[in-house]
Amino acid sequence: MDSRAKLLGHPIHQMLIVLPLGLLTGAVIFDIVRLITGNGYWSEIAYWLIAAGVISGLVAAPFGTADWLKIPAGTRARRVGALHGVGNVVVVLLFALSWLLRRDDARAPETLALVLSFAGAALAAVTGWLGGELVDRLGVGVHDGAHLDAPSSLSGRPAREGAPAASRA
Repeated sequence: MDSRAKLLGHPIHQMLIVLPLGLLTGAVIFDIVRLITGNGYWSEIAYWLIAAGVISGLVAAPFGTADWLKIPAGTRARRVGALHGVGNVVVVLLFALSWLLRRDDARAPETLALVLSFAGAALAAVTGWLGGELVDRLGVGVHDGAHLDAPSSLSGRPAREGAPAASRA
């Protein structure tokens, strides 16, 4: 199933999600470093990574929603996509709450702020797997007729062009 929202022939949602995923994961890693070293500098960095991760997650969401709305009702892909999307809304909310709790002292976040971000990261691992399931197993966001020798997305030619006869059906 081809993606609804594209840039230069590629799904926008799939391009954007790497940023919030990396930023929020980095925030958790820096909080862990702070817990190990006791140096609040690392949690201050995490504070700003969370802010950027939440904002970039909100930017990626509408493109994922547009693709999800194109998935036919009653399919496994539609159900998996709903879990993926709702789960990611919860991820963003968990990190946003963590960020708000850190405002007064970004270098020494309270325990609840850390618990929220760690829970958000754990849930993001699940929703990331669901996103992979959508693309890799269910073919959401994959060009119709995609194959190993498909022409470049910039060529304007359909992906199925050049496919072996058996796979053109």
